[in-house]
Amino acid sequence: MAVLALNKTNFKETIEKNDFVIVDFWAPWCEPCVAFSPTFEAAAEKNPDIVFGMVNTETDPEISEYFEVNQIPGILVIREQAGIHAQVGEIGAPAFDEIIKWARDFDMSSVRQYYKDQTVKAN
Repeated sequence: MAVLALNKTNFKETIEKNDFVIVDFWAPWCEPCVAFSPTFEAAAEKNPDIVFGMVNTETDPEISEYFEVNQIPGILVIREQAGIHAQVGEIGAPAFDEIIKWARDFDMSSVRQYYKDQTVKAN
């Protein structure tokens, strides 16, 4: 699957309509960000069941501000609309593969219970 360019018009919908999304926060002037792009794209090819998207912090700063991304490159792993892991700084392909494996195996039951409890409190 190709990497999506995420922006303020498609970010929320992408998160809501996909159970597993990995977001790369980057900027064109950031050399480590640009160097990580091929690794991110290769991971997207190896994991077609996951949506991979990139947010350009220069053109869409509101998204990075919302998630309090103060340093790039930054990775945010989202499952079932919940951020379960954030990674800041340079990362190699083996470490990124381990993060993806960890995220696949992550037990979402506590997150689901939290959402359920919040719904009960709201009603």
